[in-house]
Amino acid sequence: MTPYILSILQGSLLVIQVGLASLLVAVVLGMAGALAKLSGRRVAVWSASAYANVIRGIPDLVLMLLLFYGGQIGLNHVLEWLGYLEPIEIDPFTSGVLTIGFIYGAYMTETFRGAILAIPKGQMEAGMAFGMRPWQVFWRITLPQMVRLALPGFTNNWLVLMKSTALVSLLGLQDMTYLAKQAGAAARGEIANAPLLFLAFAGFLYLVMTSLSMWALGWVEKKYSQGEAQEHG
Repeated sequence: MTPYILSILQGSLLVIQVGLASLLVAVVLGMAGALAKLSGRRVAVWSASAYANVIRGIPDLVLMLLLFYGGQIGLNHVLEWLGYLEPIEIDPFTSGVLTIGFIYGAYMTETFRGAILAIPKGQMEAGMAFGMRPWQVFWRITLPQMVRLALPGFTNNWLVLMKSTALVSLLGLQDMTYLAKQAGAAARGEIANAPLLFLAFAGFLYLVMTSLSMWALGWVEKKYSQGEAQEHG
């Protein structure tokens, strides 16, 4: 039984890698989408709104398969049109990270947009009045407050993203879910209820990871809220 447990634990490391890499992609896309929606430029607003609405309206499983297979086909068609005839295959890890990041970037877009809208406009106007450039206002005034206001929604998005990493097993990645299924099938004759036991163990590991994430992000939120609490106190 020990080799199976070690195998599933090894798969949990892949889950963490996929989750963190996908989160980075989602944050970048989410910030870009939020700024586009708040830019006031018609094309940017329309593009960001279409991205957020379409992605949030389609199930993750459908999007995972659609982007994994359709994305590679579309990329190869574009390369063929450009004269590059050698087909390109994107490895499952990269595909999984980009797909999950692309999906949750839509959720991050709304989280960040809502946080920025919650900041009083007078603060940004005051920064401009003091001679700050727009990027300085964003970096020194908007971003720190946005982080504090976005943390509750960010935490929820991260938890759901973390659980969605189980979908990468459909792409051929040997993550924790895939290895738990394989262990259950291999040990069916040796251990009673092996599939149930190993999948339950994988579920327990997901629970541990999400619980630690909630604790860590809760601590960050508390630290960011100290100044606000002192001001109102």
